[in-house]
Amino acid sequence: MTKTLGLIGSGNIGSAIARLAVAADLNVVLSNSRNPETLADLVAELGDHARAATPAEAAQAGDLVVATVPLKAYQQLPAAALAGKTVIDTMNYYPEYARIAELETTELTSSALVQRHLAGSHVVKAFNNIDYHRLFTLARAAGSADRSALPIAGDDETAKARVARLLDTLGYDTVDIGALADSWRSQPGTPCYVQPYLAARPDQEMSQEEAHRWFLETPGVAVPAGRVQELTDTAARVAAGDARAALVRG
Repeated sequence: MTKTLGLIGSGNIGSAIARLAVAADLNVVLSNSRNPETLADLVAELGDHARAATPAEAAQAGDLVVATVPLKAYQQLPAAALAGKTVIDTMNYYPEYARIAELETTELTSSALVQRHLAGSHVVKAFNNIDYHRLFTLARAAGSADRSALPIAGDDETAKARVARLLDTLGYDTVDIGALADSWRSQPGTPCYVQPYLAARPDQEMSQEEAHRWFLETPGVAVPAGRVQELTDTAARVAAGDARAALVRG
């Protein structure tokens, strides 16, 4: 049973997960690439269930650990401290920000690359196909008619079951889309990535400020497990760079 969640990375997705965890009465140990003191405001907001630490300390403290750093920094994840742990990988490959040669073809998924670095851990892909605002606002209690689902992928069935229980605690159903080799089905550019959870964007032109306000003020769209299964089943594998280009064009 997960009582403490370690987070390596405390940006938008990490902070949203931390808020959901604290709301579910879990403890969180937050970390980032700078130092624990830089997380003082977030820790104060989260209250007594939260504390800040180094990445290695967060790794050691967590019953489950969330790795939510830019993918280009995956080799900085503390492999020794994460040995034996179930690690939730929220990271996506965005080649326009940093190219990774191993991911320029369809031979390797980003999660498989992370698993190769974390050879002693059990990596499970999750939380990578939804934006941080909808991740927080769409969470619902089990049995709610408007509960959404998120896809997960991993090579270890026990680890996937642990992550599914955590998602249930945080407010989501899960759809198991297979092994890490199948995790591309929820990567950027696929039908299940971000867009299904968003309301239709207005047709009129918006300034950057208006677009940001719309993003934060517009409610999300519930995406049940059956729809997530359908969307991931219909995904077509293309090179990560081509998939991202298609998403930008769309």
